Amino acid sequence: MTAFDKLCQIVALLRAPGGCPWDREQTNESLLPPLIEEAYEVAGAIRARDDANLREELGDLILLAVMHSEIARETGRFHIEAVLEEVTAKLIRRHPHVFATNDVRDAEGVVKQWEAIKHEEKNGAVGGHYLAGLPAALPALMRAQKAQKKAARVNFDWTDLTEVVAKVDEELVETKEAIASRDPNAIAEEIGDLLFAVVNLARKSGLDAESALQGATDKFVERFGRVEDELSARGGKLGDAGLDELDEIWNAVKEKRATT
Repeated sequence: MTAFDKLCQIVALLRAPGGCPWDREQTNESLLPPLIEEAYEVAGAIRARDDANLREELGDLILLAVMHSEIARETGRFHIEAVLEEVTAKLIRRHPHVFATNDVRDAEGVVKQWEAIKHEEKNGAVGGHYLAGLPAALPALMRAQKAQKKAARVNFDWTDLTEVVAKVDEELVETKEAIASRDPNAIAEEIGDLLFAVVNLARKSGLDAESALQGATDKFVERFGRVEDELSARGGKLGDAGLDELDEIWNAVKEKRATT
């Protein structure tokens, strides 16, 4: 018995009569939040380059995939073997340069070929739009960058980084005008456009917008912790200190960090 077969068997036992009460209560819907959470924990382990934690989190993610499939099997919808067969067939179908005679020589060509095959599978036969299959449940930054990358693969893209910078500047001006108008709908729309343009700037700079924002947030959290420590050392506490004092400590912490 393989390790995967053993895992599937254990999950089936946990879900069976006399198994674990908690596991037996779960549904595909109830397991959706932990599925998303575990995916983020996998990402966190990768960013931290923590292999021990990555093994653990990948295990948790695989467990949830097996749980979802076992619930589907119990209700006669599909089983884990069908999941594995389908993804295997998809890999073969979308890699004709490996398993057939297509001659694609670089990664860019592989990606374009993959997108073309995927579009034909999902939308082409029924006249679906190219971006119609973009998952709505993705985090906003990730979804924006994925939309931009897919559009770029069919040649709808800026040709130069300076054009993207100019677009960010343009959207910032329009955001300021919307703020001046005090129209909440216009402000929301323009801030959305500004964020979308900044995501494009990250993409064209070769960066992942989600990771870049995570890094900025981590830096803010760490620096704010130093502000809190310094404030405490002065005998103060958050909530009582004013903005001027907090700003002064923030700048001192930032300057100290830059020189160390």
